[in-house]
Amino acid sequence: MKLEVLFTPAEFAALNRRDLSKTTCVVFDILRATTSMTAALANGAAAIYPVLEIADAVALHKKMPDALLAGERNGLRITAAQTGSVDFDLGNSPREFTSERVRGKNIIMTTTNGTRALQACAGAQQILAASFLNLKATAALLTKTKPEHLLLVCAGTFEEAAYEDTLAAGALAESIGSLYESGDFTDSAHMARDIYRAWSGNLETAFHHSRNARKILSVPALLEDVAFCRQRDLFDFCAIVKDGQIIRHKV
Repeated sequence: MKLEVLFTPAEFAALNRRDLSKTTCVVFDILRATTSMTAALANGAAAIYPVLEIADAVALHKKMPDALLAGERNGLRITAAQTGSVDFDLGNSPREFTSERVRGKNIIMTTTNGTRALQACAGAQQILAASFLNLKATAALLTKTKPEHLLLVCAGTFEEAAYEDTLAAGALAESIGSLYESGDFTDSAHMARDIYRAWSGNLETAFHHSRNARKILSVPALLEDVAFCRQRDLFDFCAIVKDGQIIRHKV
């Protein structure tokens, strides 16, 4: 058994050349895509369709006109100026995905890094979208299924690592590490876990190391997202990718 952490988007291309058929991938984009996905499913969204590009989202929306369009570029909601046709219904703030907006709805979503990370894992045996909001439930599923190879994928920032994603990957490695320590608990897993252990008692301060957090905190309309995204275990379900959709799965 092997537990591995992938830290940066620069590593996504290499996933296409790997055999992931026996690998479970857990994707973290804490600020903010996978947190928003978790919030959307918690508030009754039927399914989320992650796509790479704005054009992909618009094309899928033509086939699914009742679906909501959600996503961001440079942290802000996508507008008609970027699509050439329509404003997106939602951005990428988890606080936008309220039950009034999303209950019973399909959501087509594209973000700078989060949906890109999910697509990079397309060949995996199983893919989970995880956040601090459902970390305990995600750990419970993995403890139950005991994947032969577990790859924790950090969505990152631009092509670089993101501190908040590393913290979340480390928190998951801390929770389930005992399953893998007799096998191959890789250096990357040790690194992520050590970073989380250093800050587990004070995530609020830890988030101030994050470039993403500082950027979001500088935008008055978004600054509350940071505190929202570091909340632990509000929801008792996993978010699983199945047939190109992210759906809610109760452990």
